[in-house]
Amino acid sequence: MRPPAYPFAAIVGQPEMKLALLLAAVDWRLGVLLRGDKGSGKTTTARALAALLPSPAPFINLPIGATEDRLLGGLNLDRTLKGDPVLKPGLIAEAHGGVLYIDEINLLPAHLGDALLDTAASGIHIVEREGLSATHPAAFILLGSMNPEEGSLRPQLLDRFALSVTVHAPLDPPERQLVTQRRIAFERDPTLFASDWSEAQHILQSQIAAARSMLPTIACSSDMMQHISTTICDLGIRSMRADLAVVRAAVAHAALSGDSHVQPHHIDAVLPLALAHRTADKKRSSPPPAPQPHTPQPTDTNTPQQPPPPSQNPTQERIFAPANLQTPTLDIHSNPAKNTPGSTPSKASSTGPITGTRKTDIPIELDLRATLNHALLETGQLQPRLTDLHERIRKPHTGTRFLFVIDSSGSHAAQQRMRLVKGAISSLLHRSFRQHDEVCMIVFRGTSAQTVLEPSQRLADALDTLEYLPTGGRTPLAAALQHARGYLTPSTLLILLTDGHANVAPQNGDPWHEALLAARHIHTSAVLVDTDSAAQQHGPCAELANILGAHHLTLADLADLDTLAIHLKSNPALS
Repeated sequence: MRPPAYPFAAIVGQPEMKLALLLAAVDWRLGVLLRGDKGSGKTTTARALAALLPSPAPFINLPIGATEDRLLGGLNLDRTLKGDPVLKPGLIAEAHGGVLYIDEINLLPAHLGDALLDTAASGIHIVEREGLSATHPAAFILLGSMNPEEGSLRPQLLDRFALSVTVHAPLDPPERQLVTQRRIAFERDPTLFASDWSEAQHILQSQIAAARSMLPTIACSSDMMQHISTTICDLGIRSMRADLAVVRAAVAHAALSGDSHVQPHHIDAVLPLALAHRTADKKRSSPPPAPQPHTPQPTDTNTPQQPPPPSQNPTQERIFAPANLQTPTLDIHSNPAKNTPGSTPSKASSTGPITGTRKTDIPIELDLRATLNHALLETGQLQPRLTDLHERIRKPHTGTRFLFVIDSSGSHAAQQRMRLVKGAISSLLHRSFRQHDEVCMIVFRGTSAQTVLEPSQRLADALDTLEYLPTGGRTPLAAALQHARGYLTPSTLLILLTDGHANVAPQNGDPWHEALLAARHIHTSAVLVDTDSAAQQHGPCAELANILGAHHLTLADLADLDTLAIHLKSNPALS
């Protein structure tokens, strides 16, 4: 017997997340995306939702490594081998009437996401495998959660979620204390804890059941429709899914409140949930505002004008346009460990679309049709032998994360070297960025490092960010390397551009030694571009590159290379 799930009614705070999930419980078409901090209760709240739905309401947690057959359905192996081929339902069919939850949905292979979206929108799932066809009802609540630091979500997939909530762990000490106390009490005796909250749970269940019955009768007047359309047009959102999401959410909110028609306060409550992820995506596609020109102060006309000083104050912020610089193409290859007998198959083998089959005695993913066909041709019987086994071949869809860590300190204002740095980054991206790749940018200057671009699959986001990148201040190299560790994935290529003149120490020690210490904790493929105009083969950047295990290049080297081969490291600690 399974222990009871954590009660939804016992969730502390998070009013927006709870409202979005309750609306989805009323109208299953309102899929919800939860984005935010690790350990903020996203998964706990998602699991708790299923207990509020009419019984039986399954909670299906989709593994990121799930195959197409497991998700969509496939041949029933046992019955097929007995000569009675039938289709076996997948997780989509099992989720009917309940919740299909995808943790780390931004890491879900694109072909699985595409197949899932069509079903989630229609509520009907059609399985077609090996000449057989079956139709299943699939009206389920689609919930996804993700940590933006681990990568972005494709715009096509993001727009399919009706509602989105950014979830933050509370920073109020009493609220955190209450969260901890309730969680400890639940872990000590889940049954007793669930019993204590049973009355509040029953109230929510009754409220949802009543709202579901009222839903078809709720009216949304023309005036309310006009208000919704006007608001969305004013925000410049083109997708019609935004209008549908707001109307459906407002109707569900009215039903949940026991009102017979949609009122303005229902719309105002759901607008942030339905539009936040759509307006945020629009803002990312627009360039940041250009810096305001400096307005000179009035001076005495009789005072002779002094020429500008030959050098600038290193703490003064300046913005340089990218120079036109040619760089090599980064030829990037994954380097997964080969599977040997007795070893665990690589996860990468089950991601991406099927491109063919091959014979093997140890298939990672069995191709049943090819196996049975081979057995029939060889023996005339549907009893496969080891020599008949065939494996599906898949094309991986995992892209590369280009993690740029950019020295934007005042030393790069000298001789306008920042123009070359920006030009190098722009050229590297134009020549190497491919579909399914993503780019992230960290800038360090002054006393700290800052993420100026969260992981994005839009090249335009990176170029817009790069254009208005200011230069000035000191060089906190150690802080930048420490900050970069939070963005490492198994497919990350770190590109560090710096002159190595570290002069800020986060731990108040020696700035350079702290930078080297931070570099020892970074285990990923890397390229270090030495931007010092007097770069030396055995200088400080060469020492840093050696510790990082990075390719060490200068800006001049970039212009001389046509291709730079990169082999992504296989790092189990990041998997």
